[in-house]
Amino acid sequence: MKIIRTKKTINEFLLILKKRASGVSPDIEEKVREIIDDVKINGDSAVQKYTQTFDKVNRKSLKLSRKEIAIHASKADKNIVKALKFAAKRIRKFHEKQLDHSWTFTEKGTILGQIIRPLERVGVYVPGGKASYPSTVLMNVIPAQVAGVKEIVVCVPTPNNLVNENVMASLDILDIKEAYCIGGAQAVAALAYGTQRIKKVDKIVGPGNIYVATAKRMVFGIVDIDMIAGPSEILIIADETSNPEFIAADLLSQAEHDELASSILITISNKLAEDVIKELRKQLDLLRRKNIASESLKNYGAIIVVKKIEEAAEISNQIAPEHLEIMTKNPSEILPLIKNAGAIFLGEWTPEALGDYAAGPNHTLPTGGTARFSSPLGVYDFIKRSSLLSFTKEGFRSLANTVTTIAEAEGLGAHAKTITLRKTYF
Repeated sequence: MKIIRTKKTINEFLLILKKRASGVSPDIEEKVREIIDDVKINGDSAVQKYTQTFDKVNRKSLKLSRKEIAIHASKADKNIVKALKFAAKRIRKFHEKQLDHSWTFTEKGTILGQIIRPLERVGVYVPGGKASYPSTVLMNVIPAQVAGVKEIVVCVPTPNNLVNENVMASLDILDIKEAYCIGGAQAVAALAYGTQRIKKVDKIVGPGNIYVATAKRMVFGIVDIDMIAGPSEILIIADETSNPEFIAADLLSQAEHDELASSILITISNKLAEDVIKELRKQLDLLRRKNIASESLKNYGAIIVVKKIEEAAEISNQIAPEHLEIMTKNPSEILPLIKNAGAIFLGEWTPEALGDYAAGPNHTLPTGGTARFSSPLGVYDFIKRSSLLSFTKEGFRSLANTVTTIAEAEGLGAHAKTITLRKTYF
């Protein structure tokens, strides 16, 4: 972890951040394309083949029955199940606030409006390789349920036939009735195009490895997707009143994800910068994933010292971090300066981990600077909007001349004719 102070070194570091996950190798793209095409043509047999090859799973049926989910869920630690149920209630309560409604208004023989409808079928991908994430089930399924999606299908890999009991507990809590032990690009392809046994979906959500992310990018347009998730990020804005122990711990909470994760502190205090460096060394030695976190901090971590807190906000807006913690004496005073962030955590008692699991807001957040134009996963990702128009003869008359004028200006005579023809019936 380096301390940087000059504008030149700050800009150099920002350039490194932009390049850290800028592309996918042609070899991976070629392999993913091959898998997608195979699944499109051969359906279930291709899915079965890749699941056996990559995950060493050889089952007659890759579907996890409701009974099978319940059996595995019953083996989960009762304290974990209790925590998942508590988190699920908070997540549901938060997302219910996001519900949108259809609306109409009338004027001069006109009815205009917008109809809100849920998507009919959604696929949720839940990672199940190196680690398993029951919280991912909650965060991706609950907003779809709140939106009113009738069919939710979950794909979760089970390498070497190892079924994660905590993930099954989440599926059980949410009463998921359709789930498959399929992972990788073959799962994305099956959801996007459908197979003999798996009906295609309208949208695919959920994080995954580089093969999953690449597959999601390739099927976008055939189906909708939530986002292309990149490496984890945290940025902390702090002043001289901040607790260096808290800051170090929060930086490490993202650095332990993987070697490409980015952990950044921006502060106006030289003393805090030095104290955080000391704390990082101390806490790193106690970390189970020390090697991963060390590599992350070395390559994509930095402590940036600036003269004014306004500079900190400006740099943060440039980075547009996934997670932004404002750990200053008066964090609410800095909030109006923030334009780009996936989730904003105010105060030293609001660590990012609260948002990951049980606070309520979604932990599926834009990464890689995409918070400049995109938002956390929410109920709004599982709905579609239709515009509604209804005109009486009087309402038609009020717009007729305007429409014909514009249509003729664009050289679209047939458009204009639909208006002038009706005018002859006045």
